[in-house]
Amino acid sequence: MDYLDHLEAEAIYILREVAGQFEKPALLFSGGKDSITLVHLAKKAFRPGKFPFPLVHIDTGHNFPETIAFRDSLIEEIGEKLIVGYVQDSIDQGKVVEQKGKNASRNALQTVTLLETISKHGFDACIGGARRDEEKARAKERIFSVRDEFGQWDPKRQRPELWSIFNGKINKGENVRVFPISNWTELDVWNYIKREQIALPSIYFSHEREVITRNGQLMAAAPFLNMDADDVIETKSVRFRTVGDMTCTAAVDSTAIALDDIIAEIKASTVSERGARMDDKVSEAAMEERKKQGYF
Repeated sequence: MDYLDHLEAEAIYILREVAGQFEKPALLFSGGKDSITLVHLAKKAFRPGKFPFPLVHIDTGHNFPETIAFRDSLIEEIGEKLIVGYVQDSIDQGKVVEQKGKNASRNALQTVTLLETISKHGFDACIGGARRDEEKARAKERIFSVRDEFGQWDPKRQRPELWSIFNGKINKGENVRVFPISNWTELDVWNYIKREQIALPSIYFSHEREVITRNGQLMAAAPFLNMDADDVIETKSVRFRTVGDMTCTAAVDSTAIALDDIIAEIKASTVSERGARMDDKVSEAAMEERKKQGYF
């Protein structure tokens, strides 16, 4: 077995632990490479049977069209249940207030929609594709990460996970966030995608796109980006290392059109993939504060 076999086996074991320990789990699906990899791993863990959980997508309404098209195509292909929570519904119901200003984003608002979706469907475990190498707050989390009855995370309330023994016991109202690929790196994911020939949305590969430069980052020139006369639209060859709300997800200059090109680019990079997320640059502890509030 090579190292990818070991990572795969660990992730499949964790997915099966979730199925065995929880009554109503769900797999949070963003349409990004990590959640797509989780779907591939779930197929290995549970086929020829159905998944023991639905896929859940929190739609900000400002997603990349390519991601939504890929999501719908994948769901049709695998024949599994998809539940979508809409941030726009939370806005319309007055539960969140849309941000104003040039750097306004709906990304932070999705926490409320996520918690409402978890509560509505009674999910006691939510599987996600977060990895410890992405960001220092995520590096603090266990693979089974408990959330209280308000959906909040306490970094001081962490359970030991010795000898790969995962404790899924929770009190009524609590839920657990589960991260089967915690121990993977971005490069591991791409090498696995290459080995397994996993299809991805086209935005992960180099393409011509209209962009503007904002706060030193290349942002897709979307109509809800609150552009003004200072924003100059250019057409560049770019790709995206991470997928999120278009208002906070930056592109990178790239000519990588094949998996080998992307892998070589990542090996040479000195910036993590979260370096292209504007929401992480609000403060030094931006991610940790959002996680405490219920963000994934």
